This record gives sequence, C-alpha cells and structure tokens, in this order.
Amino acid sequence: MLKNWIKIFLYNSRQNKLFVFLNIFGLSIGIAGLVFAMLYWNDEQSYNAWNPEKEKVFQVVNDQPRSGFLSYNVAPLGPNLKALSPQVESYCTFQSGYRQGLMEYRGKKELVYKITVAENNFFSFFPFQFIKGKGATALKEKNSIAISDETAELFFGKIDPIGQQLKLWDKTYVVQGVYKITGKSSVAPKIVIRDQMDDYMKENADNWRSHSNFLVIKLKNPADKSIVEGQIKALYFEKQAKAGARDKGVAPEAYIKNYGMDVPYLEVLKSARLHSQVKDGYPEGSGNYQFLMIMLSLSVLILILSIVNYINLATANAIKRAKEVGVRKIIGASKAQIVWQFLFETVVTTVVAILIALVIVELSLPYYNEFLGKELVIHNNQFYLQLILVFLVTIVFAGIFPAIYISNFEVLKVLKGNFGRSKKGIWLRNGMLILQFAIASFFITGSYIVYQQIDFLTRKELGFQGSQIIEARLYNPKPTSDYEMIRNELLRIKGVEEVSSGNFTFGYGSYFTSVFAYKGNDVEVENMAMEFELLDMMNIKVLEGRKLMKQYASDTVSSVLINEAAAEMMTEPHPVGKEFDFRDDGVNSGMRHLKIVGVVKNFNLQGPDRKIPPMLFYHHKTISENNFLTKFFIKIAPEHGAQTLADIETFWKKNVDQEYPFAYDFVDQNFARTYKSYVDQRNLFSLLNIVVIIIALFGLFALASYSIQSRMKEIAIRKTLGAETERLLATLSKQYIFFCVLGFLIAVVPVYFLLDQWLGNFAYRITISALPFIIGFFALMILTLAVVLSRAYQATRVNVLDYLKYE
Repeated sequence: MLKNWIKIFLYNSRQNKLFVFLNIFGLSIGIAGLVFAMLYWNDEQSYNAWNPEKEKVFQVVNDQPRSGFLSYNVAPLGPNLKALSPQVESYCTFQSGYRQGLMEYRGKKELVYKITVAENNFFSFFPFQFIKGKGATALKEKNSIAISDETAELFFGKIDPIGQQLKLWDKTYVVQGVYKITGKSSVAPKIVIRDQMDDYMKENADNWRSHSNFLVIKLKNPADKSIVEGQIKALYFEKQAKAGARDKGVAPEAYIKNYGMDVPYLEVLKSARLHSQVKDGYPEGSGNYQFLMIMLSLSVLILILSIVNYINLATANAIKRAKEVGVRKIIGASKAQIVWQFLFETVVTTVVAILIALVIVELSLPYYNEFLGKELVIHNNQFYLQLILVFLVTIVFAGIFPAIYISNFEVLKVLKGNFGRSKKGIWLRNGMLILQFAIASFFITGSYIVYQQIDFLTRKELGFQGSQIIEARLYNPKPTSDYEMIRNELLRIKGVEEVSSGNFTFGYGSYFTSVFAYKGNDVEVENMAMEFELLDMMNIKVLEGRKLMKQYASDTVSSVLINEAAAEMMTEPHPVGKEFDFRDDGVNSGMRHLKIVGVVKNFNLQGPDRKIPPMLFYHHKTISENNFLTKFFIKIAPEHGAQTLADIETFWKKNVDQEYPFAYDFVDQNFARTYKSYVDQRNLFSLLNIVVIIIALFGLFALASYSIQSRMKEIAIRKTLGAETERLLATLSKQYIFFCVLGFLIAVVPVYFLLDQWLGNFAYRITISALPFIIGFFALMILTLAVVLSRAYQATRVNVLDYLKYE
C-alpha cells in the first residue's frame, strides 16, 4: 500500500509541478521564518538557566521619583537590610557595568575587557564552574583576583595560574581561582576583583544619596519578596526621607510629597533578562522582549499564511483528483484509507519543506547572527523537539482537513462529472483567501508605518552636528591642566580643524546625574562637564544669555548653563541670572552656589527615541568631582581624513596615553547606534513583508488558475454569445476584488492597535494617519489585479472549440 501511495504521489507531482513547487516553497519559507524566531527565543530564554540560585537571587531596583527605574543602589543598603531582615540570607554589591584595563604578566601586556569589581561573596550568587581554586575562597583576600579560563589561557598558557601575580591599574593581584562560564549569564565577567569595592563600601558606609552600584540579595524563601520590599522601603523612609526632611526643615510626609523617595522593587534573576523593568539592568544587558515577541508573532503569521496557502491549493487541486478518489472508492478503498493516503502526501511534502527550511536557515544564519549580534546555532535537543512540534502542527492543520475533504467526495457525482459544479469546500477556500489578504494587508500597511517612524527619527533635528567629528576616549583620565597642551598639539596636525573635551557621550549620556533644589522643586539633571569650545564645535545653540567663555573667571567657578528641559522643570520662564545651591553627592560631597548664565537649546543626547533630559552644563573645573578629562572631540577635514586619523593616533600613543590603544568613534555614527535596533526592526518587517507578499501572490496565482480553469466552459460559452474581453475580465476578477477589500478591512483594526502600541516605545513619534492604509490598500489591490487579470486574460484567449466540441 505504501508503495502505491508513493507511486501516486510521484505521478501527481510530475503532473502538477507548479502546485507542488508552490506548496513546498510556501511551507519551507514559513517554517524557516519560525525556526529563526525559535533560535532567538531559545537563546534569550537560556540566560541564567544554568544558575542553581536563579530563583533565590533578586536585584534591588529603585524607582526614583525624578529619573524613573534605575538599578543602581546606595552602598549602605545591603548591610543595613541584612541586619534588619531575617528573610535575607546574604547580599552582594558589585559595580554597574564592566570595566576594562591594561593587564600585565611578566612583561606581557593585554587590554582586557569585562572586569567586574564586587564583594568577596560574588561567586555564591553566580556560581560559575571553577577549574582551579574554589568560588568560596577566590576573593578571600583584598588583593585576590579570579579569572575566566579564556583569560588564564591568554596570559598563562599551560602554566598553573594559581598564586601567579597579575598587574592591573598599577596594582598587583594574586590569582586565587580560574572559572568557566558554562551557559548564558546576565553577569559574565572575564576578571573579578574586590579591593576597590571594599574601599567604596567603607567610604560610603553612611551615604544614602549616591546611587552607584548594583545590589543583589539572596532570599531564604523567594515567596518573601514583598516582605523584603517593605523592609527596604522602611529603610529608605528612615535614612532618606527623614534625613532629607531634616535638611529642608519639613515633615517626612511633606518631603515625600514634594520630593519623592526611592520605591524598591525586587527582580528575580530567573526572568531578569527579558522582563527587567530597567534597561541594561545587568552588565550583559537586557533582552528586547517586545522585539522577540514581534519576531515570533510575525513568524507564526507567516507559517499560518503558508498553511492556509497549502490548504487552499490542496482543496482546489482536489477537483483534478476527484475521479481518482471516485475510482478508488468503487474498487473498495475505505474513507480512512483515502484520509491516510492524503495525510501521507502532506507528511512527505512537509518533510521536504522542513529540509529545505533547514538549508535556508543554515545558509542565512551568519547574516541573522550579524543582524542580532549573537552566535546562534541550530544544534541542541530543545530545538529538535520544537522542530518536531512544528512538524506535527503543520501536519495537523495542513493535512487533516484536505484529506477529510477529499475522502468525502460523492462517488456518483464524481464519476458523472458533476463534481466541478459542487459548492462543497468553496466557502472554506474563500474564507482562507480572505485571511491571506488580511495577513498581507497587515504586513504591507504595518511596514509602511514602521518605515514612517524610522524615517521620522533619522530626519529629526538632533540639535547638534556630529559629522566629521571623532570622539576619542581616554582610558586613563587626564587632569584638566593637561587640556591646553593636548589641544594645541592636536591643532597642529594637518586636517584637524577644532578640538574640545567633554565628560559625556552623544548617544549614551553623561556619567551621572545630580539634583538641585529651586523654589521648592527638586530638579534632576544630566551633568555635562565640558570645555569652552564644545558647544560651538557641535553647533549647539544658546537661546538665551551667553555661553561659557574663558575671559570670565567665574565661568570656571560658579557659572553654568541649563537646557530648555531643565528650565521647564524649574518652572522658570527666564532662568538667566537665577542662582541655586548644587550638592555634589560623591565621596567629597559638598554644597556649591551656582549661577545660570545661559539656556541651551534642547538637543538629543541619549537617542532620538528617548525624551530629552534636563541638563546642566559647566566647565570641568567648576565641580571638583569632575576635574578630569575623559573624552576629546576632534573635528577633522574630510579631504585629509585617513592621514589625519593616522597622525592623531601617532601623537596620541606618544604624548597622551602610552599604555592603551587609541580608540575613537565618529559622533554621528555612534549616535546612529542608539536607534539601530529600530532600524533593524524596520528592515526585518520589510523583509518579512516581501516574503508574505510572495507567498500570498503565489497562492493567489495558483488558486486563480484552478478557479478559472474550472470555469473554462463558461468562458467559452460567454465568448460564443459575444461577450467582450473586458467584460470577461471584470466577471472573472470581481470576486477577488471583493475578497481583497474584505481582507483589508479585517486587518485595519489590528494594524492600528498593534502599531500604536509599538510607537509607544518612542518619546518622539508619528501620529498614525490614513496614508499608510490608503497606500496599503492600493498596493494590495494592484498586486491582486496584476495576478488575477494576467491569468484571466490568458483564459480569454483560448480556442472555444476546445471546450465546446463535445457539447
């Protein structure tokens, strides 16, 4: 029996090459899209899965009233919470983000990245597999250092690292442990040290103002999460609200009402990668859950479209195979046998489609990894189980209905040749065709809205000019006294037009924020330490007052600028000349009296998709905590670009930093990375849009071909009675126009709702207008008519005698 089924399948495949190709092509594209989404999903879900402590470890996240969700914490919180709470087993403070430095071993120097500074119990929260030493003792001494197996291989090769001395940041550390990270982790350092964290915790033991580091706590029972949140809130009330109230001479309740207080949340490590309320809550960053769901949803839609396409083609092709089924029933085939035969054909088609899909994925995976910035592979047990599930789902939905539909053919009608006039199954094919039109409408209209938003971002006036300006990083910050020497030497290099400095990055922001009080309002600002020439160099406008200038001695002591957003938060229409007290909450905290001399026009600092924050501009020397240089901004002439960069690098290595490499980036390119993920989403949507249109049009072409083929006798009769070609074309295409309109109308509400939700990610966004829907409708209509009319026109050119000679 199986041999006969194979023969019948091969025979029908040869007779219906287009049908078979379209089915396999559509299914393979749909399955390939879903495979890509599954790989991405598996990778994101694998973060921290290896960690046995993942359900007990929580990060303390603070909702700060002026800046939103931040993961940074005050130093005293950990020890005070441990002393107060019986529910807390332990705590660990570690620096936010990774650091980098030049490491040396016996004369060999390498720039190493991903350095974590943490307390000595770090490895009880992130218990990596130790190859040498033990996690419990790896950071036992203040000068201890633990390194990854990659770092050990880089410096020691086959030498046993334990007890060896490494020099980092002019300090000597002793290797006490070598670990291996066996899975994806939210914290995956290559080097862990503790001495700087010890110093920080000691110096800030009573500092409840400076939010500088991450804090993770381990609960004895994860169910006590809400209890511990309440305990932290009580500590904040005692240490922050009451202390702030004393400073301002008000009651604690009034202080909280006017100025706010940190509201703590505990986020479990298990789900932190995709569901954290803070951006980049851990050093390895956060996953983009929305983008992941968009990819998964769109991939499922394409697979649904492919399955619908398969069902449409299978049921339409049933007309050709009706007599085959009738004859098989006459000679004794049961309904069950016919069902199993056609299910077998679906299984074969799906297997071939999956194999082709895997080939597509394997060939495209390098580009997909580059697109996501990942290293995905398709070889793991979880993936193969998911692939089997996709196979079974495809068989169930794509195979069972056509098989049952065909098995229910009435033998007498089939053998008498009347089956082609039967209405059975037509309603389902028409319904699925409408669904195809709806999905195609969703993609066409949605992709245009996405295009409009990204185009809006890329064309939006940023408020600064970063073209041909490089941002050179100082790994070893320099005192501001070195600025004039470095600047003058750089200006002597051919091709260098302007030079300035600032302790912030376009596209990222400043290094920290501060708060000052003005007329009873707390104003939180980005601290923009800079040199005098920077605003002019970046073409940043001063709207009111004046810029900072060398000729005014006060401009390195007490004069500052604010931007429009800060003036708005101050509720001050004319802030020039106004004064306020500014508290530096660093280690050398103190109060400074500052005067506003100008208002800077708002410009995008952290990306065009984010709201412009309040900013405070001042000279490097104005606030002692920032009396150093971290970035040089250098404008170069485009005609001397390559040579100028080479000359700058030579000077830099010789006179500025002999240890670290010369690292730079163009300001405009660096800023463009802030919305790269959204550009990627636009490109993804456009690519999937093309795929959807191809699948839908191929299915429409095949369905129209079968539909028109079944009406050839009608067409011949109409031509014999004198019907003109134009009227025949209108008759044959009007039902598809109706289906197209109906499918488009079904898609309108989902498109508007879902795209409006997506646009909610942006501080600056377009308003969804009627234009995308108009363009989407006409694009879909034109494509539909192009396919249907081309096939209908061919039908009107046939010889009527071929269809009427036996009548």
